Order: sequence, then C-alpha cells, then structure tokens
Amino acid sequence: MIAAIAVLAFVTAERVAELPLARRNTARLLACGAREYAPSHFPLIVALHVAWLAGLWLLGWDRPIQWGWLAIFAMLQVLRVWVLATLGPRWTTRIIVLPGAPLVKTGPYRFLSHPNYVVVIGEIAVLPLALGLPLYALAFSILNGTVLWIRISAENSALRGASDLSG
Repeated sequence: MIAAIAVLAFVTAERVAELPLARRNTARLLACGAREYAPSHFPLIVALHVAWLAGLWLLGWDRPIQWGWLAIFAMLQVLRVWVLATLGPRWTTRIIVLPGAPLVKTGPYRFLSHPNYVVVIGEIAVLPLALGLPLYALAFSILNGTVLWIRISAENSALRGASDLSG
C-alpha cells in the first residue's frame, strides 16, 4: 500500500511540476511570434489525464505493486525526461509552432516523430498494470488512443503548415 501511494504521489508531483514549465514555455513562444494550433481539443486531453490519475488514486492507492510493470514505467520516465530535455524551451502541453524554427531532429526525435506520445501511450497503459488494474489500463488506452489520434493529426497538420511557410 505504501509503495502504491509513493508511486502515485510521484506521478502526481511530476505532472503538477510540468504545468508551470509548460505555461512558461508557451508564453515565451507566443511572445516570439509562435502560434497555437487546434486548441479546442486541449480540454479533452486535460480531462483524460485528470480522470486517469484521479481514478488511479481512487482504485489503486492500496493495491500491491507489480514490480515488472513498475520497472517499465520507470524506463518511460527516463524517456519522458529525455524528451523534455531535448525540446527544452519548445516543450509545451499545447500545439505551439514557431514559424521558421526547424523541427527538432535530435535526442529521441532522431528515431521517432512523436516520442512524447509514445511515452504517454506507455504511461496510460503501464501504470494501471503496475497497480494490477488491467481493465482500467485497457479502457484508458482506448480513450487515450482516440484523443491522441485527434492530437497527432492536428499537430502534423500544424507542422506541415509551418514548414510550408518557412520553406
């Protein structure tokens, strides 16, 4: 029980700590002439993540940890940090595009177009599995897949449009 609470507290603290960073980066980018794309789906993302985490607290706080799944979750956190460090001041929770800025092609972006979303897909599935909640993992993975389909389509369109303007 203590391990589950510690894991959930860590994930909650991590998410809360990312919010001011995302807001600060968004404000800086917008001040430099960047533009936000497709903001209408953003409340869906927020609702999904809040519901996912709140539900994990409700259902998982007193469950035994599945250590193998937790190890995979820990690896996902390393990848999360790598993504954030690679994007630096360009990392936000919204789709913000700075015209003329080249796409990031370093770090995990050498291998994947959207490594952050790979991390999110993994986290949404793996943390519930670490808490022994496979149906929860499945349900939120389906919801997350739907939201990410909308998000990635919008982001790809925004990035294509920005590259058309700069090239």
